[in-house]
Amino acid sequence: MKNKISILLVAFILSLGFTACTDDDNFRFQTNEEVDQVTFLNEFLTEYVLSTETASNNGERFIWAAPDFGAPTAVNYVLETSQQGGFDEDDVEVVATSVETNVAVSIGTLLSLANDKGLSGDQAEDEEGNPIFDENGEAVFNNQGELFFRVRADIGDNAENSPEAISEIAILNVRILLAGESDDTPGPTGDCEFDQLWLVGAGVPDAGWAWDTPVQLPCTGDNVYSGNVLFGTEGGNNFRFFTEEGNWDSGINYPSFVEEGFTIDSTFEDAMDGDNNFAFVGEPGIYFLTVDYENMVITVGPEQVEGNCDLDQLWLVGAGVPDAGWGWDSPVQLPCTGDNVYSGNVNFSPDNDGNFRFFEDADLEWGSPSMNFPAFAEDGFDIDPLFQDAEDDDNNFQFIGEAGTYFLTVDMENKVITLD
Repeated sequence: MKNKISILLVAFILSLGFTACTDDDNFRFQTNEEVDQVTFLNEFLTEYVLSTETASNNGERFIWAAPDFGAPTAVNYVLETSQQGGFDEDDVEVVATSVETNVAVSIGTLLSLANDKGLSGDQAEDEEGNPIFDENGEAVFNNQGELFFRVRADIGDNAENSPEAISEIAILNVRILLAGESDDTPGPTGDCEFDQLWLVGAGVPDAGWAWDTPVQLPCTGDNVYSGNVLFGTEGGNNFRFFTEEGNWDSGINYPSFVEEGFTIDSTFEDAMDGDNNFAFVGEPGIYFLTVDYENMVITVGPEQVEGNCDLDQLWLVGAGVPDAGWGWDSPVQLPCTGDNVYSGNVNFSPDNDGNFRFFEDADLEWGSPSMNFPAFAEDGFDIDPLFQDAEDDDNNFQFIGEAGTYFLTVDMENKVITLD
């Protein structure tokens, strides 16, 4: 009898142990029941003009402050839209998801959402399909309206009964460009303290730690500097911002922005080196960098095509472009910056004959379609006098000016190639 009681007692104790283990395995941390609302940080435009010609351009970058869930955990963000603005269960569409506190939305996406809402650049019609005119005989178009957005934040499956944080509703006034109508929407005023910021450092391979080829980040809006930048990690990932070209004393390091209250994209960290430079910790590549002094944020997004061109960019290879040379390890990119316009800063040199050529596709390397000097001349281009026909086997371009960084523009619309 005593043996039976002992066996039952041991079994009972073991069952308690298994139960405790099971409870530990199912442990979930608790979060704040009350979570602050997600708050948008950017100021929205009074109107967004939409067209298929500018579909690849950035329409708006939604930027918001991270809510406090009361626990150190990753937050998932969902940018949502609603045709009617009520965000009812049957009227919610996901636009984008992110673990960052910003999302870029292209003009093409805004145009698609406007079309889904029933907006178009066509003349309005009645139920019988007849065009509608107003009392003055003017055609009526259904090309203007409102798009509604909000951000929803949660911590996914990391917490039981996870609370949500939802932003206020952002209303974007949109207008679809009519056929034959030009986009006369004022561009960025470019009202900044400096004409541009400069990037120098190993993390910005086009610059390196020297002032021969610093990367320029121009003023593109009120207190906003932005542009496509190639970031890398080979040979080092640190870099610094400067307000004056060639002046090491004008540098702005990572802690300087933090102390000023900036929210900095997670692809950057404090390099913790002697100068506390920025350290790029993302995947090497070209990104659209924005330093926004108005909203106190530094963001990194996908590379942006700034204009409407047949190609996203042209590529320069040759001895006259020393950053490239006659190889495909580091061809120099000339991005599309306007309608049929390619432009950017390029380091030219007359050394080693100073010859080079334009190419269409870096991935194809020497198999890429290329354009030599006669190709442009025969097409009626007015070519800058610092370039001439190299008269070599490929009739390449030849740079005959003084070595240095120039702003190169290849304008396919007006058929001019200029150096400034």
